[in-house]
Formats: sequence, structure tokens, C-alpha cells
Amino acid sequence: MQNPNQIVFFDTTLRDGEQSPGCTMHLDEKLRMAHQLRDLGVDILEAGFAIASEGDFDAVQTIAREVTGTRIASLARCKREDIDAAGRAIQPAKSNRIHTFLASSDLHLEYKLRISREQALDQVAESVRQARGYTDDVEFSTEDGTRTDPEFLVKMITVAVQAGANTINIPDTVGYTTPAEYEAIFRMVKERVPGIDDIILSTHCHDDLGMAVANSLAGIEGGARQVECTINGIGERAGNAALEEIAAALMVRRDRFPYTSNIRLEQLYPTSQMLAQCISFGVAPNKAVVGANAFAHESGIHQHGMLANPLTYEIMTPASVGAGSTNLVLGKHSGRRALADRLEKLGHQLTREQLDEVYHRFTELADRKKSIYDQDILGLLKAEKPVVAAIT
Repeated sequence: MQNPNQIVFFDTTLRDGEQSPGCTMHLDEKLRMAHQLRDLGVDILEAGFAIASEGDFDAVQTIAREVTGTRIASLARCKREDIDAAGRAIQPAKSNRIHTFLASSDLHLEYKLRISREQALDQVAESVRQARGYTDDVEFSTEDGTRTDPEFLVKMITVAVQAGANTINIPDTVGYTTPAEYEAIFRMVKERVPGIDDIILSTHCHDDLGMAVANSLAGIEGGARQVECTINGIGERAGNAALEEIAAALMVRRDRFPYTSNIRLEQLYPTSQMLAQCISFGVAPNKAVVGANAFAHESGIHQHGMLANPLTYEIMTPASVGAGSTNLVLGKHSGRRALADRLEKLGHQLTREQLDEVYHRFTELADRKKSIYDQDILGLLKAEKPVVAAIT
């Protein structure tokens, strides 16, 4: 039985994340990322979708064989051939899981799968039982669960649990729900599904409305103890819930979320950087936790506060997530305090009168030049007028 105060991190960077345009990875890159994700402390690593292609099968099997210290999972539709492929691919892992899914919303059942509700329930029961033949750890997901009739959602989850699923995932597949709605779904399932107390409930949120992380945290408040997420939030369309944001939120707001996890927070930034090297793009500068500007300050008011006490404008330290140090960026919004601090670090301690004179030159330069470098600052000590060598 899982510790009710433990949050399980299920990373799907190598499966759902890789489905994002521009995020395809070769086998050596997936293997490198898998080792790093293990070092990060993820509990379950979804290595791929074994039936999707020969390359995906090889990737899952290779990771299952070579990466230890985390549970290796493969995705599978509720189809016999999918589950067979997943079962063969994960077989080398010391600890493994099959993650099977079927759509639960009437929209998907009618237009995508073209099957009835009763046919869907039969497929779920048969597929979960088949998966249990390969592993004692089976997860079942109700695709498009947040747009599903609640009565039918309860019925489908009940069937999956009775067939032997250990984890039940209720995905917000299209990023449609809101935090209050998502929390309520988990509370309803916990109240109405027989035997649910022995099952781990899981979130899987997409960011189409920018609420993937908020919804994931709401799911935890509703009783979920597994979160499915990706590094840098990569994934279909607008992406998945970002692992680093959920992990940081649980750390910073321990008063609201009194839970533990196996995530090594100091590995968040290195993992983010590694992924950026493997795919075709990095994170936006203003990305929470791991963006270049996440611990950068230009405003004079903020810089003054940071120099007095970093807690004034930073709710976590850069070092706590492996991001190095705070960066006080000098620009047109900076004040005397930050300029004096930079000059002292460069070996120049000025009097108040000298600082006023240099600061006047600095503001004139900052109005003309977007990026101010240390050599520009040193040049201001000698220059009578600001000199702009290159406008950037």
C-alpha cells in the first residue's frame, strides 16, 4: 500500500513529450534522457509507445534493459497487439508497467472509435486482464476523462479496477477542465468506485488553456497521488504539465501540499538543459523554475530588495533547483544599489558623489543600449560621456 503522503512522479517526456512537433529523439538521446530522468528521481518512466514503430519498440526495450532504479512503462491502446508489444518491450526491466488506455467520452466513442459504451467496457476488462498477464503493475487511463459523463466514468473505472488495474489515470486530454472541476472528479471517484482505496489515482493534464500545472495540483488535493508530467512541459499541442513546476510548487507550498516525493530538486535545471540539447528548441526565457529569467532581476526596486534579503523577491533559491545563482541584470530599470554592487564585485568601491556621477552616465547608456556588459560598466568609470560601441 502506498504512503498516502507520497506523490509518485510519472514522467512521460519520452512518450507524450516526444509526440510534440520538434521533439523527436533518436535512441541514443532517449537513452541519455532516461538515465538523467532516473537520476532526477522519477518513479515511473514511460519510455515510449511500443506498438507505434520499430524504433519506439527498440527504445522501450533498450531503456528497460539498461536503465535501473526506476519503473519502466510502455503505453498501449486497449488492443491485443498493442499490449503484446508493450509486454515484450518492458520485459527486460526489473520493475515495469503497462499503461493501457481507452477513450471514455461519448464524443470519442462515437466519432473516433465508433463503438458503444458497452463495447468500451468489454475492451477495458479484456485489455487490463491481458496486461496483467505480462506484469503485476497495470495502469488504466480514461482518455478524455474530463469530458466524460460522470456516471459512465465511474462505471469504466470500476471495470478497470475489478479487472486488476493498480493505477487509474483520469486525463484532461485536451486541457479543457478547471482546477475546481478536476478536484471534484477525483473526490467523486474516491467516493463512488468500490475498492478505490487500494488504487493510486493519477493526473495527466494538458496545457491548452494554460492550467495544466494548476489542474495537476488540484487533482492532488482531490486525492490523486500520482502526477503525469514532462520536462519543460513538452507534449501534444500546448504541452503537458511541467514536472519542474509541479515539483517546485510542492516544495515551496509545503504548507498547502504536505507531501514528499523522490524528486531530487537540484537536478531540475540540469535535466531541463539536457532535454533542450536533445530536441530542436529550448525553454522560453520567462519559463517558470528553469527559464533564463526565472532568477533574473532588472527593476531597481526588485534589485534593492534582493540585495537586502533575497526572500523579498525569490520564493526559492536558484541553487535549490540546480540553476546556479541569482542574476541582477543591469539595464535602464536598475537603481544605484545594483550598480554599486556590480562595481564592488568588479573591484571598485565608489563614494556617494562618484556613484552619482557614474549612475548618471549609466542611465544615459542604458537608454541607448539594450544589453549592458561588465566592460561597459568599467568604461563608465573613465568616460565623460557614454560611449556605445555596438547597439544590440
